[in-house]
Amino acid sequence: MKPQIPFEDWEKCDLRVGKIVKVEDHSKADKLYVLEVEFGEEIGKRTIVAGLKKHYQKEELEGKSGVFIINLEPVALRGVKSEGMTLAAVNDDESIIAILQPEKEIALGSKIR
Repeated sequence: MKPQIPFEDWEKCDLRVGKIVKVEDHSKADKLYVLEVEFGEEIGKRTIVAGLKKHYQKEELEGKSGVFIINLEPVALRGVKSEGMTLAAVNDDESIIAILQPEKEIALGSKIR
């Protein structure tokens, strides 16, 4: 378990519901996909690089809603700028990864709190 953090640190994270609208192979990495994620009118689309290739086929991801952190500083992953992070549950040996999803239909861009 990681150390406790103040509640104010948690509040710094901007978690939103998004829908994966496009999935492409990363040209320079075998384990990465380049996702185009729609967050609705206020935020628009973002590019997010995710290490999901070993666990999901492209067809399984396209159209899938998920929970994403959208206020991380952009970072280049093997030359592709990633503008957020996909949240997923992972077992101890990382053999199973499951993208976190809202249990009901909810507007894109909805806040997680």
